[in-house]
Amino acid sequence: MQFPQTANFTGIFAPSGIEADVPRLDVVDGGVPQDLEGAFFRVAPDPQFPPLAEDDIWFNGDGMVSRFGFRNGTVSLKQRWARTRKFEAERAAGKALFGAYRNPLTDDPSVAGEVRSTANTNVIVHAGKLLALKEDSPPVWMDPETLATIDPVYTFGGRMTSQTFTAHPKIDARTGEMLAFGYAARGLCTPDMAYYVIDANGEIAHEAWFELPYYCMMHDFAFTQEYVVFHVVPIVGSWDRLRLNLPHFGFDRGLEVYLGVMPRRGQAADLRWFRAPTCFASHVMNAHNVGSVIHFDVPTAAGNMFPFFPDTAGAPFDPAAAAARMTRWTVDMAANSDEIRMAPLADLVGEFPRIDDRFAGLANRHGWQLVQDATRPVDLPGMRSATGMMMNTLARIDCITGETDTYWIGPTSSLQEPAFIPRPGSTAEGDGYLVVIENRLAENASRLLLFDALDLAPGPVATLAIPFRIRPGLHGNWAPATAMAA
Repeated sequence: MQFPQTANFTGIFAPSGIEADVPRLDVVDGGVPQDLEGAFFRVAPDPQFPPLAEDDIWFNGDGMVSRFGFRNGTVSLKQRWARTRKFEAERAAGKALFGAYRNPLTDDPSVAGEVRSTANTNVIVHAGKLLALKEDSPPVWMDPETLATIDPVYTFGGRMTSQTFTAHPKIDARTGEMLAFGYAARGLCTPDMAYYVIDANGEIAHEAWFELPYYCMMHDFAFTQEYVVFHVVPIVGSWDRLRLNLPHFGFDRGLEVYLGVMPRRGQAADLRWFRAPTCFASHVMNAHNVGSVIHFDVPTAAGNMFPFFPDTAGAPFDPAAAAARMTRWTVDMAANSDEIRMAPLADLVGEFPRIDDRFAGLANRHGWQLVQDATRPVDLPGMRSATGMMMNTLARIDCITGETDTYWIGPTSSLQEPAFIPRPGSTAEGDGYLVVIENRLAENASRLLLFDALDLAPGPVATLAIPFRIRPGLHGNWAPATAMAA
């Protein structure tokens, strides 16, 4: 069995399949701060077997979790697959059994009705548990030290009634609560949403159910001190699409965008929807409220950003319309209007926004993101991209002044999503580091980079060699040592 020789399975996107224990990464340049103690967790889709179809979306692979452990100025690396039910069934069969992304109609009959989670989208530590997440399924509980899978279908002691759990839960640093939701909560392609407040001990403390204006890829959300905020964008799906073996999602330009606002301990009756003409927005930077006015900051594009989820009417992908810029969406709960006002925060084109997570839900000044800087040269003849994106620059945005600080990684590399690491002992916003993996595309290799978060332009303060290629991943988070001992 061989993997397809397509953009989804070759070059930097070639499956890795490496589970490893590396006690110490070599420092190529600079130095790792002695006082950092904790771990940067991230996850990548990394299929253990070739897909059932001739090709597949690159992010429909088994979740491979990486743990970069920081201690005494050194960094170790541990990497393990999340042992989902899908993974174990296919490992026992010695081949792929589950078919196309989010389409159970393409599965082998032997796994009909089984949980299809790949646990490949995000990993986060809460209440001492490492949760590997894929938004079509419950979390996978893993040990944050060993990466051993403890429970492949974790439902918070049976309290979680939704069939699904978001890949983007949010933690309120002031309360220790984790806020989360599940869409398609009653089953695939249903408009049902379940919203959860999970307390600092990992117990579900609040649950609310409601319906979205239409079924869509409800991928991310935000919270403020008083509200939770859900953006509904027309990346839509249906059983009709699945029966035709089309990609699960497609972009429907004929639908409006919605922003739902609900009190943090609210119910469906408290939810209010605001509307705007169609646009595209996926990952959220942050949100905050000033009284009844809610500000919601998200990279926003005029059209579809995802070429792998094509236009539902067959329109060709438009790279210019796909250019997303950080935008502030504003609504007023006290106003007699359902309008969403939108204003740009910066002119950088990119995605994967991050903040100093201690300021989630507050009016943050600093935000970071990956940028596609088309003015920079690319020296990669013949390279095929599985995403259509060349994230070649790391950027900081000052949300008050609009000023930016950037670092270009060079003509033969790209970057994966960064994560923020607070400087030990400091409480000032942005005082810390950004950790990010560099994809060295010309040589199919990887490095770990550490930046001063408030001074990107001079380049990394530490560059570490990784002894094998890390397949491009999706999301990850920093956890201090104290969080893993909870």
